[in-house]
Amino acid sequence: MFIGHYSAALIAATNRDAPKLGTLFAAAQIVDIGFFTFVLSGFESMRITPGTTVMNPMDLYHMPYTHSLIGTLVWASGFMLILKLFGARWRSGVIGGLVVMSHWFLDLIVHAPDLTLAGVPPKLGLGLWNYPMIEMPLEIGLTAGALWLYLRANPPIGKSFAVPALILYLMAVQAFNWFSPPPTSLDPSVPISALFAYGLAILLAVWVARGRGYGGEIK
Repeated sequence: MFIGHYSAALIAATNRDAPKLGTLFAAAQIVDIGFFTFVLSGFESMRITPGTTVMNPMDLYHMPYTHSLIGTLVWASGFMLILKLFGARWRSGVIGGLVVMSHWFLDLIVHAPDLTLAGVPPKLGLGLWNYPMIEMPLEIGLTAGALWLYLRANPPIGKSFAVPALILYLMAVQAFNWFSPPPTSLDPSVPISALFAYGLAILLAVWVARGRGYGGEIK
């Protein structure tokens, strides 16, 4: 799941106590940002294995620090503390932390069994990446519905191209993820391109939040 993770951020941003959308976009993908950073540094591992699932050739065989339930809880707690250090209220921090936690549960739906509770087997995953005709409309539907809720709760305060830009970007990246030829081997360009994609999505979300209604406490 890629853009579907942002549904949690968009829904959370309808709450007046939530952090702003850019912060919530970071929360939605901070687990994957950590994972691809750890892949580059050797703390966690993956490999390209065509056929691992129908939709994704990434064999995510070692990611105990980011994609275990306990590991995700640690990331969520750290994110909450960072928000607090930047002046957010605890309620705002809790919302941000819950968005971080949503990542594991959304991954559980689509991943092959590679998630864990505490970094050791059993490995969990419902495997919807093996069923594109279910996973693809589910991911699009989640994101579109959440975006509609966000826009309804955060009225525009001026003319801006930010929302169309974000929509086009998410559609383009998701289409690339689904339909481009998959990598045949793992090299640094794979995690680096993923980190770049997450970073640009966060910047676009910051732009969107600046042109909408009330927003939250933290950019």
